[in-house]
Amino acid sequence: MFLKTQLSWNVLVPAENLDAEGLMLQRAILTRLLDDFATKKAVKDIGYFIAVTTLDRVGKGLISQQSGALLFPVDFSCITFKILPGETLEGVVHKVLKHGIFLRCGPAEKVYISHHKMAGYEYVPGENPCFVNDKGLKIENGSLVRVTVIAERYDEAEKDFRALVSLEGDFLGPV
Repeated sequence: MFLKTQLSWNVLVPAENLDAEGLMLQRAILTRLLDDFATKKAVKDIGYFIAVTTLDRVGKGLISQQSGALLFPVDFSCITFKILPGETLEGVVHKVLKHGIFLRCGPAEKVYISHHKMAGYEYVPGENPCFVNDKGLKIENGSLVRVTVIAERYDEAEKDFRALVSLEGDFLGPV
């Protein structure tokens, strides 16, 4: 699910990026905020960082004693993506294993369907392994699949989410 979120961060602007004109200062702050935002992947409470939408407020700059750079408190709005249990997602298969499938759903790449949650599908080994059901529907690398989320977990070390999903339910499966 996409969420609109308000955040407050401190942005550190090196002294060499500063100019006497206010417009250049605003640009340096925004550029540094966007750089900092791009390097963060995700946080547990709000999910994956997708995009900054508005820069709402820039506070007074304070000089950092260690580096001489200016530290600005900023408030901004952004879009985040968080997988929530019970929601329906669509993802693209990127890995087919004997015991299940991994999907990419937006920025999440560790979305897993166990073969136990794929009722009616049988694993077919080979050069291009896949799962096939008795109606001839095939799930293979590159397939778009609609699933429902059973559970999600945040991995603090990797700054990434993992999700367990299922094909059990109405209108779920290959699209």
